[in-house]
Parts: sequence; C-alpha cells; structure tokens
Amino acid sequence: MLSKRKSNLLRLALMTIVITTPFCVSAQVGEHRDDLSVGVNAGYTLSTVGFTPKVSQYQHGGITGGFSAKYVCEKYFNSICSVMAELNYASMGWKERILDQHDEEVVNPNTGKPEEYSRTINYIQMPLFAHLAWGKEKRGAQFFFHAGPQFGLYLGESTKKNFDIDTANLTDRSNKTIAQDSMSVERKFDYGIAAGMGMEYTMPGVGHFLLEGRYYYGLGNIYNATKRDYFAKSNHGSIIIKISYLFDIK
Repeated sequence: MLSKRKSNLLRLALMTIVITTPFCVSAQVGEHRDDLSVGVNAGYTLSTVGFTPKVSQYQHGGITGGFSAKYVCEKYFNSICSVMAELNYASMGWKERILDQHDEEVVNPNTGKPEEYSRTINYIQMPLFAHLAWGKEKRGAQFFFHAGPQFGLYLGESTKKNFDIDTANLTDRSNKTIAQDSMSVERKFDYGIAAGMGMEYTMPGVGHFLLEGRYYYGLGNIYNATKRDYFAKSNHGSIIIKISYLFDIK
C-alpha cells in the first residue's frame, strides 16, 4: 500500500493533470477564447499549524506577494473558463497561545513577563488553479471561484520568543506541548489544496483588478510523522486576503 504522503502527492499530481490537460483543449464545447494576461499580486496571510498533539495558537500574520498569469480558454454558456497560476513568496507559521487554566497569561518566573512564542516559516509557493468566472467579460465586474493544488519550497525560518525553552513555565500552562519550540522544520517541501473566491474588474486598455479571499490546507507536514516521531501531524492552514493586477498580453 502507498504511504499517506505518497497517496496525497499522487492525488495532487492527478489534480494538476486534470486542470492543465482537458480544461483548455482545442475541441471545445463552448466559445473558444485565447486570452493571456500577466501581472503581480500582494496580500496578507493568517496561518496556523495543525499539530497533533495539539498546540494552542493564535493566527500568525505574514505577507505574501509575487507574479500571476491567467489564460482564458473558453466561455461555456455564462461561465468564463481559465487556468491561473502564481509564483509567490509567503510568510507562514504559528503563534502560541500561552495561557493557564483560567485563560490568563502565563508569567515566566525568570523574566517576570508573560511568555510569548512565534515561528515564521518562509516559502516560495506555486498554486495552479482552475478558474471559473461569471459576469462582464470585456468591461466591468466578474465574480470568480478557483481551486487547485499548491506546492511550496522552504526558504528559511525565524523564531521570536521572550524566554528560554529550558525555563518555560510548564506548571501553569494549560497546554504543555513545547517540543515544537526547539525543532527546526524537517520537511522542506510543502503541498496542499487551495481555493478562493472574489471579484475581478476589467478596464479596457488598463487591465484587470482582482480582490479575493483564499484558504490553503496543507496535506504535508513540516515535521516527520512516523511512529517514532513526536508529532503525528503538523500541517499548514492559511487564510489569505489578496489583490492582483493583470494586464493583457494576448
């Protein structure tokens, strides 16, 4: 039997083939389109890591931005069908919610300050979407939905904390899992599924302006997850708010 990791990668590979191969073929049922636009995007991410055993967290804030391309290939009835891809830099990670049984901040005995810990993990990411839109095609507004696989390559990480791990106040903490605080990322390749929806406004001769909300669910883990390892699961989850500008090439 395939391992869970290989099975997830196989599903993503099949999803990529489904999106890129039959989605925009020459023998189409609807009205053929051949429009290419490229541009840039920028946004803000709110992310967590799904640890098992559980680690209590707040949302970790970070930036994302990069390059976008969209190829419109068909209009089928009222649906405008496209393939969209991005190449982005993104800061993800987690911020720990260090509280006691009464939901009050845990004070470190050595510093006399509430304990704080966060980890930032930076990636180069490439999402690939099947993009469906409804509305004005050449001028005006469209509503769109898109979904597809996303792949990420680890660039580096940084930690922000105000206490030494060896002197953490575990006595008062309601969540005592701290193994992650001293562990570097072990798996450098991230993969998962992303989906989003939003609005696009087209101005002839100027370009396309897109505003969207997106969610990413990681299928891979940042730490090894065998029976000998501490964490059984450690996958990314992110909410992204993003704006994009595209201009027509073709």
